[in-house]
Amino acid sequence: MPFSQEDLDQLVALRRSLHRHPEVSGQEQWTAAKIEDVLARCQPDRIVKGLGGHGVAAVFQGNEQGPTLLVRCELDALPIEEKTGLAYSSEIPGKGHLCGHDGHMTILAATALALHRQRPGRGRVVLLFQPAEEDGSGAAAVVSDPAFADLSPDLAFSLHNLPGLPLGFAGLKAGPVNCASRGIKLRFEGKTAHASQPETGVSPMPAMAALMPVLSGLSKGTQADPDFTLVTITHAWLGEEAFGIAPGDGEIWATLRTLTDDGMASLCETAERLSQEAAKTRGLHLSFSYHDVFDHCENAPEAVAVLEQALADEGVPFGPANLPMRASEDFGRFRKLCPAAMFFLGSGEDHPALHNPDYDFPEELIPIGAKVFLRAIRNQLG
Repeated sequence: MPFSQEDLDQLVALRRSLHRHPEVSGQEQWTAAKIEDVLARCQPDRIVKGLGGHGVAAVFQGNEQGPTLLVRCELDALPIEEKTGLAYSSEIPGKGHLCGHDGHMTILAATALALHRQRPGRGRVVLLFQPAEEDGSGAAAVVSDPAFADLSPDLAFSLHNLPGLPLGFAGLKAGPVNCASRGIKLRFEGKTAHASQPETGVSPMPAMAALMPVLSGLSKGTQADPDFTLVTITHAWLGEEAFGIAPGDGEIWATLRTLTDDGMASLCETAERLSQEAAKTRGLHLSFSYHDVFDHCENAPEAVAVLEQALADEGVPFGPANLPMRASEDFGRFRKLCPAAMFFLGSGEDHPALHNPDYDFPEELIPIGAKVFLRAIRNQLG
């Protein structure tokens, strides 16, 4: 075991400090500064700040030339009110680490501590603390940042805790593991009228009422099916909050979800066509925009093999579990740079679900996650 009880106590204290100070996507200033301070004490060869916003990377160089391994976690929290009642609950109203990114950061902090004590034999390790995962913008911003070019990896790894799996069990398989998703915002513009004379205006209500079940009806299959699609209506508004005005404008927000990026392109085309037909039929102007865009996340076989060996060496049980999962992950961006793989570390079969107000990261996973990453690093780099 590379960590003493004193190490684990300090890591738990770090996790709880991060938990008390959640910051949402793009606003992770305090979190990044905290991580920079923790990494500085581990004396990496280099710390890169401001990656893709508030991202931070620590570089640990080996004694000989070799490949670059990147291990990534996330900085951001969620705009959800925490309701755990824990002594270390969020101190920021309306925000909480309810996805476990505080725990993921702590796992990488533990990995940094071990690399401080023993550098890799060759190559280098890049520990990336990525901003803005929750809205899908962070990985793209990091990868496109000129400062990242010098950190470009040969292999990339990550993990996510996953309620529903036994505590400490690792879900891992090659192929798609997270669905592609994006939000589509449809805006309908007609003409307001007096509520006593609605016929003098053009209301978007009939078009919206007809379109919402049509869009939802595009859903088919399960995430294990190649042609899986899911459309979820998440928000709608219509006109002014008044009884004297017949509405002239309205919006529908929906999340589109498919197993692969190719499937997403087809679903977007269909959703746009159906929306345009509904608007044209009712004499409305339609505009649309996309938000929170996530590529699908696919594990490369060669990267999966590295993680499987590390899990086996460390005695961590693993299997394909219920993968792929419907939820999205912007780690999928890294597969365009190099072979990449993410594993899913069980938080307990009856643990509150991710994004639930009563969720809290299980601290027992900190040493498990860190030792898997460390074993993968030692197996590849010595």
